[in-house]
Amino acid sequence: MKKLLLVLFIIALAVSPLVVFTLVTQGKSEGEGEGKIAFASDRDGEDAEIYIMNADGSNQTRLTNNSAGDLWPCFSPDGTEIAFTSGRDGDLEIYIMNADGSNQTSITNNPAGDIRPSWGP
Repeated sequence: MKKLLLVLFIIALAVSPLVVFTLVTQGKSEGEGEGKIAFASDRDGEDAEIYIMNADGSNQTRLTNNSAGDLWPCFSPDGTEIAFTSGRDGDLEIYIMNADGSNQTSITNNPAGDIRPSWGP
């Protein structure tokens, strides 16, 4: 599993200068594979958007689409939501969305930049 993630990371760096990955195994043990990877990429334009794909690189799906950058996706512990940073409201704020990209909602709102969300236990 670690070798697969390293290979995917190296491929992504070659394809785009901006790629950030996070992995969730969605209830399976690490050795079983079948995880989902969320990542940010600027492959479709000037700003980064959030994507999701299977651990083998298949089924790449864009989840966000706006004129500002969306970065640092992080799966919730149960794999049902993704937290991420977005500049769509004029400054960097933390958002959450369902793992399918629906229900994108800002959970911070202040003049300071809020970045790199992380889920705790």
